[in-house]
Amino acid sequence: MPETAGPVTELASQYVSQVTKDLEQNVKEQERVTAEIAALQERLAALQHDHAILLNMQQALGIAAPAPAPVVPAPRGKSGGARRPDTKKPGPKKPAAKKPAARKPAAKKAPAKPAQPEPAQPAQQQPAQPSQPAQPTQPAQPTLVELVRRYLTEQNEPRSAAEVAEALGRTYPERAVQTKVVRTTLENLVARNGAHRSKQGSSVFYTVAAEPAPETAEKAEGADTTE
Repeated sequence: MPETAGPVTELASQYVSQVTKDLEQNVKEQERVTAEIAALQERLAALQHDHAILLNMQQALGIAAPAPAPVVPAPRGKSGGARRPDTKKPGPKKPAAKKPAARKPAAKKAPAKPAQPEPAQPAQQQPAQPSQPAQPTQPAQPTLVELVRRYLTEQNEPRSAAEVAEALGRTYPERAVQTKVVRTTLENLVARNGAHRSKQGSSVFYTVAAEPAPETAEKAEGADTTE
């Protein structure tokens, strides 16, 4: 009994050591996979946020999304599957045996009769179809950029993006104006020098950019000609 107990105890200790190592590796692998999943989830959330911002900017600028390219199906054979190239090599063709041609007596041709002209038929007059009245064309609706610029021009003091969105929503309820889209439109106007942005505390206000007066433009043109 003491002789057999020694190998059994040694084998059990080896199993215990191997299982312990496998558990440690399993735990480390779980931690690595969990970290990768968290990083991918953060990346997915960032991409979804950027996607929403880009859609709002696309709607504000009036850019149409590109249409997907048409998919051309592969040609199919008579059985419905794709045609496969014929891998059989053509064998050598045997020369066809020539048969002696039988001689036929030449048939006598009858004299051709002159063609008789057909009587002209009177042209049938088709009844005139009544002309359909032209449908009136609907006037094109102004873009969001024009509505925002027009609203700021009518105001005597700066307005925030929320105030502009609220006013346009009351005037045009069918357009479903959103504050995020209006803010993006205002920032685009500021970037193109079409509006000015001012900050009062934590709030941002916008005013339309003033155009140069006609007299100032004429003086500038006169100064250029005198020089």
